[in-house]
Amino acid sequence: MEDFNYPQADKILAEKNIVLKRGDGHITLADCVSGTGQLEVWARSKDKICFQVTGNSGWLTLEIPSVYGIKGNDYATQVDMTTGTEEKSFDIDKNTWTAVGESADEQGREFMLVEIRTTK
Repeated sequence: MEDFNYPQADKILAEKNIVLKRGDGHITLADCVSGTGQLEVWARSKDKICFQVTGNSGWLTLEIPSVYGIKGNDYATQVDMTTGTEEKSFDIDKNTWTAVGESADEQGREFMLVEIRTTK
């Protein structure tokens, strides 16, 4: 039975300090390559983080702290983020940058990215 746990999550945490929890396999961490339609996540104290998206829909739970911007792709994308006990959802614009987390927060609080959902 599929448990949806992200493969090699321990190795990714050790090498990139990114917590990848569970997903359906349609949103995967990838080396960043421009012009390939990847989702791009920008966070403080990290290089750009890219995800490849396949299929008609996908989901991935994860933990990336201090995320402030996401560049969408051809998919309709929503992300959930938390700060303290508060959770906020953001709709990511297709193929352009969307301010999320602290850059979209009136108080400038840092937010952790906790889930990505995509649909075609």
